[in-house]
Amino acid sequence: MKLYLELIILLPLFGALINALCGRHLPRRLSEWLACAAIGGSFAAALAAFSSYSSPVRIEIASWLADFDFSAPLALYLDPLSLSLTLMITFVCGLIHLYSVAYMAEDPCYVRYFALLNLFVAAMLLLVLAENLPLLYMGWEGVGFCSYALIGFWYKEVKNADAGRKAFIVTRVGDVAFGIAIVWLFMLCSTESIVDLNSMGGSIPPWKLTAIGLLLLFGAAGKSAQAPLMVWLPDAMAGPTPVSAQIHAATMVTAGVYLLMRLFPLICLSPTVLAAIAITGTLTALYGASCALVQRDLKRVLAYSTISQIGFMMLGVGAGGITAATFHLLIHAFFKALLFLAAGCVITAMHHEQDIYRMGGLRKTAPLTFYGFLAGALCLAGFPLTGGFFSKDGILTAVWEQGGTLYSALYTIGLLTAYITALYTFRTLLLVFGGDCRSEHKTAPVPPLMNFILLPLALVALAGGLLNLPTVFGSGLLSGFLAPLIVGPVIDPSHSTELALLLASSAAAFTGIGLAWLRYGGGRRQLRLNEAEQPLGGLSAFLFHGWYLDDLYALLFIHPFIRLSQFFWKRVDEQVIDGSMDRFAGLLGRWGMLLGSLTCGRVSLYLLSFAAGAALLVGWLAWLMFSAGGG
Repeated sequence: MKLYLELIILLPLFGALINALCGRHLPRRLSEWLACAAIGGSFAAALAAFSSYSSPVRIEIASWLADFDFSAPLALYLDPLSLSLTLMITFVCGLIHLYSVAYMAEDPCYVRYFALLNLFVAAMLLLVLAENLPLLYMGWEGVGFCSYALIGFWYKEVKNADAGRKAFIVTRVGDVAFGIAIVWLFMLCSTESIVDLNSMGGSIPPWKLTAIGLLLLFGAAGKSAQAPLMVWLPDAMAGPTPVSAQIHAATMVTAGVYLLMRLFPLICLSPTVLAAIAITGTLTALYGASCALVQRDLKRVLAYSTISQIGFMMLGVGAGGITAATFHLLIHAFFKALLFLAAGCVITAMHHEQDIYRMGGLRKTAPLTFYGFLAGALCLAGFPLTGGFFSKDGILTAVWEQGGTLYSALYTIGLLTAYITALYTFRTLLLVFGGDCRSEHKTAPVPPLMNFILLPLALVALAGGLLNLPTVFGSGLLSGFLAPLIVGPVIDPSHSTELALLLASSAAAFTGIGLAWLRYGGGRRQLRLNEAEQPLGGLSAFLFHGWYLDDLYALLFIHPFIRLSQFFWKRVDEQVIDGSMDRFAGLLGRWGMLLGSLTCGRVSLYLLSFAAGAALLVGWLAWLMFSAGGG
């Protein structure tokens, strides 16, 4: 088992190092397939670990941080949660790497791209398999750096570089909170082992446990683009589309949810923290879905969709449904990767056009892409019997079973969000693939490899519901596998309740899809396209600009920071510090010029000056002698 766990992380890291150090001297195909083989080998090692897994295992590889009573070795921990995510990450990222070979075929910076992509996977696997919080934090910062570098991959365009910096800075805000929580936990428990911390929650005073839980939530909100730190993710679409797929499906944004699930036995002891997680997830899910309703950029629609779906996962964690949240995380990884990669095919076919109102007709010209996108759209919309339907319903069921006024309200908002999700998903599908092509250019062919990668993702996404069917249909395989992680009462609704909730979810999906067809399907499509040419106003403008949160943060933080910086720059630095030094230097310069004017080169003047000086000296000595004699 030790060898398998080491290979899972070391193979992507090895691929990144080889490409970074030697990639320029290797043939292009060798460099590309080396990166793909590294992830493929990691997936094979994950399968081997799964086949030989019997119980949680901790493996210490080497000593790392050790000083006095502090110890954080290079230790890995494999349990059902980390194993599930490891299999998902290596599988999805392996397909994304293969897709990238075709997508980046014309890009001259392929070596940097594949080196960073491999490093991204290695960092995420380290985060998932880490046995202690400092090691997890190293993987946490690793995915942050790689996302910054890949979002701003085409950095010669200012907007791309700005998007990378924005993602890096906003997520650092959450990272500070997470770092404080790590230090505080060590001060209270004298250990950084995640397993030990999860078993010591009862020894921590309740108010401190609540404060630490809220810090962890804030850290997770930064990485997973949750309220109030979700503003970076829509702009993160500046990077290559496979990067967007990897960030949204398998790496960056899943890290925050994983952190809360990993430390759930600790944070679940505070009802306040659980309620805060549930409220944060619900509001974020509604925010993302509402903003996606009016977006015109295909990738921004999917970006807001990710914000919303991660919100559902947070809601599941807050409701105590760890199995449901994990299930949705896995299924979301499959169908969101599918949607982004299908979007990459669309963008390639449309000559890098991303405005959905300038697309159309791709169902006929790119049928394979259409069916791939359709499969992902059905899952995202929660169409009955798809993987997305069962995973989303599992979360809503967990919320319903909590009962009480708060969770009943959260369930209602969650169901409303599911309806909005179906509406914007099929709005996008109909505008991109329905009707006639509205582009000025003829559709370009999509490379076969890119279309081929959609097939396994579509199959897994559609059939993924079999991993964890509701009990009314049988036993949930994932529920049994994750059973050792369950803390507190098991969520076990009656069959009648499950059927009623399934019908409610189905009704929300069908209503959203039906309204999308009425507004954007058939003969009404052209009317809606004409309306789209009009400037946005009112509620549409509010949603299009993401509830104006960027403007709010600019008003509250950025503009005051700029004004304060200008004050210290212009007033303090230039006028006080530089000004005083300049005035002092000017004074010394004038004295120097005055003394310099006396050096004219005339010997007679020098003798006269010498004589005057000697006379003054003699006069001063005479005055001293006279004063002494008089005394």
